[in-house]
Amino acid sequence: MFTKTGNSFLDTKQYADQIAKALRAELGTTHQATKTLMRWTNAKERTVKNWLAGTSGPRGEHLVALVKHSDLALSAFLCMADRPHAAAASELPLLRRKLQAAIDGIDAFLRAGEMQL
Repeated sequence: MFTKTGNSFLDTKQYADQIAKALRAELGTTHQATKTLMRWTNAKERTVKNWLAGTSGPRGEHLVALVKHSDLALSAFLCMADRPHAAAASELPLLRRKLQAAIDGIDAFLRAGEMQL
């Protein structure tokens, strides 16, 4: 049995602020961002606005829905959970796509140079 003494693992305000920062960076603060979050999570408008403002953070199934759709929310969550390696691993697919796009650009440039010779 666990006792109820001691500090909590994560400050509630810190949690809300980190999730809000991630959501604002990814979606902005427009009404469209609110609608997108409502669609992703099936949460009410006031609840979503509180998340964006950092007044409160998402709980349970809402957090799961957010990290399903938002890479930045997932990264923030993993960093708060002190799992930086997992956060880095979650970014690898995006990094791979960016690298592939760079390689494709280099290949196209080289092909264009060969045509001019």
